[in-house]
Amino acid sequence: MGTSWKATLRRALLTVAVVLTTTVATAPHAAAYPLPGRVTGDISVHDPSVVKRANGSYLVAHTGTNIALKTSTDRVAFRNAGSVFPGGASWTTPYTDGSTNLWAPDLSYRDGRYWLYYSASTFGSNRSAIFLATSPSGDSGTWTHRGLVVETRTSDNFNAIDPDLVVDDQGRWWLSFGSFWSGIKMVALNPSTGLRSDSAVRSVAGRNGGPIEAPNIVKRGAYYYLFVSFDHCCRGASSTYRVVVGRSTSVTGPYVARDGTAMTSGGGTEVLAGQGSVHGPGHQDVLADADGDVLTYHYYTDSGASRLGINLLAHDSAGWPFLR
Repeated sequence: MGTSWKATLRRALLTVAVVLTTTVATAPHAAAYPLPGRVTGDISVHDPSVVKRANGSYLVAHTGTNIALKTSTDRVAFRNAGSVFPGGASWTTPYTDGSTNLWAPDLSYRDGRYWLYYSASTFGSNRSAIFLATSPSGDSGTWTHRGLVVETRTSDNFNAIDPDLVVDDQGRWWLSFGSFWSGIKMVALNPSTGLRSDSAVRSVAGRNGGPIEAPNIVKRGAYYYLFVSFDHCCRGASSTYRVVVGRSTSVTGPYVARDGTAMTSGGGTEVLAGQGSVHGPGHQDVLADADGDVLTYHYYTDSGASRLGINLLAHDSAGWPFLR
C-alpha cells in the first residue's frame, strides 16, 4: 500500500514538473519590459518624434500626410494638430511616386526655432531624400522649406531616410540616418543653415545588409548613446521591431554594445522588444523632460494598429539605459 502510494505521488510530481517546465519554456516574456505608459486621445502614430515647448506642452511629429502633428499639455492626452505642410510638399514627390505620405520626422528646438528633418521615399527603395524645414512656432502651416539635405539613388549602398539630429559637445551638428543596405550613416551639417557641410559619409552601425534603421543619438554623462531599431517594421501585429543601443565617447563612434561588440558589426544591447499585446516597438526618440529621460516610440496592437508608446528611461550602475 505504502509503495503504491509513493509511486503514484512520484508520477504526479513528475507530471506537474513537466507541465511547469513546458509552461516556462513556451510562455511569452510578458514581464521582460514595462508596458507602455498611459496615453489617451489621438494616439495613432508611426515614427514619432517629440519636443517640449517653452509653455510646457508637447509637440509630436510623425509619419503621415505631409508630416502629421499632434499636441499634448501633459504627455498623456494627445490631440490632432494638423500637418506640417497643409498646402503640400511638391518638392518631395519625385521620391514618393507622387504620394503625400512623408516619413520619419526628427523634431527639435534650437536657436529660437523648431527644426524638422524628414524623409521622402517609397517602401523598399533607396531612391530617397531627407529634407529640412524650420518654424518659429511648430504649428501647422508655419513651416518653411529649407532644402535638400541628403539623397540616395538606387546605385548607392545606403538609404537616406530616418534622419536624426545631434549636436556634440563642441557645438558641431551631425545628422545620422539610414535603413537596411549598408546600415546607419552620419554626415556633418552647417549649424547656421542646418544643411550638409561636406561630402563625407561616415558609417556608425550596420548588420551586413540586415534590418537596422531609425537612429537616435543622445549625450548622457561621458557617453553618446546610439539607439536603433533592429528587425522588421510595418507588418502590423507580425512586426518584429525592437530597440537596441550602443555607446561611444565620440559622436562619430565607434559605438559598442554592452558585450563589447561593435555596432558596425551588428552589435546592440536590447532595450525594448515586443511582448504580449505590444508588437514590434521601435522608431524610438529620447526626450529630456522634467521627470527624466523619456523614450517615445510606436508599437502595434493585436489588430495591427500603430500606437504611441511612452516610457521613462533610466541608466543602471554601469551607465546602460533601461526602461522603467
